[in-house]
Amino acid sequence: MEHEAETVELGRTNLRVSSLGVGTNTWGSRAGPDPDKRATFDAILDSGITLIDTAEVYGASEQTIGHCIRESTRRPAVLTKFAPLPWRLGKRAMISALRRSLSRLSLTTMDVYLLHFPSPPVSLETWADALADAVEAGLTRAVGISNCNPAQTRRVHTVLAARGIPLACNEVGFSLLRRNPEHNGLLNVCKELGVTLIAYQPLASGMLSGKYDSKHRPGGIRRLIYNSRYLTRIQPLLEALKRIADARGKTVSQVALNWILCKGALPIPGAKSPEQARLNAGAMGWRLTSAEVAELEAVDILPH
Repeated sequence: MEHEAETVELGRTNLRVSSLGVGTNTWGSRAGPDPDKRATFDAILDSGITLIDTAEVYGASEQTIGHCIRESTRRPAVLTKFAPLPWRLGKRAMISALRRSLSRLSLTTMDVYLLHFPSPPVSLETWADALADAVEAGLTRAVGISNCNPAQTRRVHTVLAARGIPLACNEVGFSLLRRNPEHNGLLNVCKELGVTLIAYQPLASGMLSGKYDSKHRPGGIRRLIYNSRYLTRIQPLLEALKRIADARGKTVSQVALNWILCKGALPIPGAKSPEQARLNAGAMGWRLTSAEVAELEAVDILPH
């Protein structure tokens, strides 16, 4: 059954998307049709989530999403990103990369196209100009940036504004365990300029999902990064999340995602299964109270 979710305007564009999207950087393990990903794709749309985030450097993620789009009668809004690798030295490189992404995604026009990260030797102004060219060529409906600080955000916004094109979004890491966008002023700059802040890793690589503690650690490389000492340190925050989740009949992850929504940002948690997609969607349609937000923010957690 398909649900209608709350929507927001992406920046000052005419593009409306669900207030929560899905990140697919783990969808690139295989390039061909993937029944598991197709089932997850359907669950995403059934849950009312309309924004799917990917990038050309996420393995075969674009191809996987392209297969899903071809096999479905429904069309989500798709966001992908251009990597300004050192050998990509001009605007033509971005336009060529965008055309290849469109082909892999089985699209004729991208919904949102981002500069993945600011990187020399090409200036931000040159890439911003290329993003404007892409809009004017009809290759993308909206454009944005990723991993840009407040000053860089202003620089790109200025170039695009001079050509009458809004800067739709800036995608950065943001969670209860990674609050840099609040502390360095980026969140306020985005609000001032009418730019949507998209939050990647909003559950801190699963550390805010409620699945882990010092006795139940993640596997793989995350086990080295998020060791017992780290999990013990964040335990007070996990306990606060669980108290609020239990009182509201929500999950810990839904409360953590809703905190981001309360900040006016758009979280894009990953979804590896239909159930995970449905749980993510449960973060929409309600809001924490100001007292609950304050309770979460009052927990003394040292930066990771």
